[in-house]
Parts: sequence; structure tokens; C-alpha cells
Amino acid sequence: MHGGVTSCISASEVHVPGRPRDPAGVKALAIAAKKSFDHYRPGGMRVHAGSVILEPGLTEQDFADMAAQGVWLAKAGFGAFDSPYDYAPYVQTARRHGMISMIHTGGSSIPGSAGIWGDHVLKVRPDVSYHVNGGPIAMPDSDFGRLVHESDIAMQVCTAGNLRTTLLVAQLLAKAGQYERLLIATDTPTGSGIMPLGMLYTMSHLASLGDVAPELAIAMATGNNARTYRLNSGIIAPGCDGDLVVVDACLGGSKSDALSALRNGDILGVGAVVTAGVPRFVGRSRNTPETVRKVRIARCTIPASFEATH
Repeated sequence: MHGGVTSCISASEVHVPGRPRDPAGVKALAIAAKKSFDHYRPGGMRVHAGSVILEPGLTEQDFADMAAQGVWLAKAGFGAFDSPYDYAPYVQTARRHGMISMIHTGGSSIPGSAGIWGDHVLKVRPDVSYHVNGGPIAMPDSDFGRLVHESDIAMQVCTAGNLRTTLLVAQLLAKAGQYERLLIATDTPTGSGIMPLGMLYTMSHLASLGDVAPELAIAMATGNNARTYRLNSGIIAPGCDGDLVVVDACLGGSKSDALSALRNGDILGVGAVVTAGVPRFVGRSRNTPETVRKVRIARCTIPASFEATH
């Protein structure tokens, strides 16, 4: 949250130690994670958890049961399938029950999983191609054009991937006039570590190296994600979740405002975070350099202190 992240979307609970691989187990894991994070907001951050890991043997009734308990995310890529193509009917079943589906893209990332390339993604037809730039290993360059021109699948780029192919994805989507399909994420925590500022870095990479206007880079990390995942956040509008981040250029840098800083390749300084209409901290972030302009509380009707030191 001190890195300006107000919401997290689970790529499935695949890293749970000893995770179950049977239908009953993955159902239970998804439901438990979903219900746990319905009530737990670390630091005030919203966590959309409980993405079911697609495994052989899941039935139509299993998806109905999970949907009835609020599970709305499904992840392909870590199941015990003989071929990635075998995910296709499961993704379609998940869609029939209102779930948004995601697929691992690129080389294998954990023991026992398979590489998933462009043709696999096109045949499976998920809603989102996860870490399409490599998580951490990218697919062949020729596959990126196929995903852009032969589908409307959202293409998520991540910090823990391949920077060159991140820029390639942005270039291809720009030429196609489809920037709304580009989502910025981190794909962490994984073996790549934990990256609290990951999205800020990818925004700056796209704005400084990828010819993406800085305000559009911000939209790729916010509104594009919200639209793809049907969330009531990511934009500033009446009726949306009160999740706001106050950012600026970093003190001591060469630029004096946030958009110029991104264009220069700098990360942003986070001066305050508000989630669900409640200030979580106001002042210096623990994770970013100080902002050029000092954020202060002019008036507060909530009986609590939200200074960064608290």
C-alpha cells in the first residue's frame, strides 16, 4: 500500500505449501481464500483472492458451487493437464458461471508446469493472458502479433518479466489502436521476489522507453485493470470505490511533476493513500522517496491520526 497499490488481484493460491491438486481441494482452497480476504484488508488494501486453480475433474456442478460462494476468478496454467489445450473447456465452463479466467503465458515457472505459448492462449481463449511478456520467461516474438491481431484477450505485462517484450506488446497494441487491452501488474511475490513498487517501475518504463503517454501508462495500471476485472474502482467517478493515491515527482529529482517524472523514467513519490474513503497514511511513504510537494491534512472528520509515523 505504501507503494500506491490499493487493490491486489490473486493469480491463484498456487504457492500455498502442499496445495491440493484434486477437485475438492482446489474448490475448498478457492472458497476459503475468497472468504478470508472478504474480511481481511492488509493495511486497508482490497485483496481479490480465491482464484480457483483449474484441475482435471472439475465439473459443471463444481463451478456452480464455487460461483454460489462468490468465487469469480479462475486460473489456467498450473493444473495436471497433459496439454495446455486441455484447459479450453474448463475456461468456457468458468465463463458460463460468470468467472473471469486468466492463463499463465510463457515458459514454465514452477516444477511440473508446462510452457504456454500463443497458439495455446488463442485456443483456450481466457479473458486475460497473464504476464504475457514473460513470467519470467517470454514466448517467441511471433506469438505476440498473433495475440494482438487474432483475439481481444487482455494482455497483462509484469515487472517480473521481460522488459524488451513489454515494450513490444505496447508497440503492437499502439499500432492496433487497442491500448485498453494492456494491463500493468507485477506477478509477485514469486521466485522473483516481492516488488511493492513494481507497477510504478513498469509505468515509468512504458512512458520513458515505450512511447506511451504517462497518463495512459497510469490508466493501464488502474482503469484498464478495473474494466477488465469488472471492479468498482480504478477511475475517479461518482459511485466508485473511494480508493485514491496522491503522487508527485520525487524530491531531489530533475522533474517537478508526476507526469514529467514518468516520462523521464523516474518512479513516482507516493504522498498519501486513501482506501474505502479512509486515509491510510498522509505524508512520506515508507517505500518511495519523498514527494516534491508536502502533503498535509487540511481538515479531518475521522477521529484518528493518519500521519505516516502512525
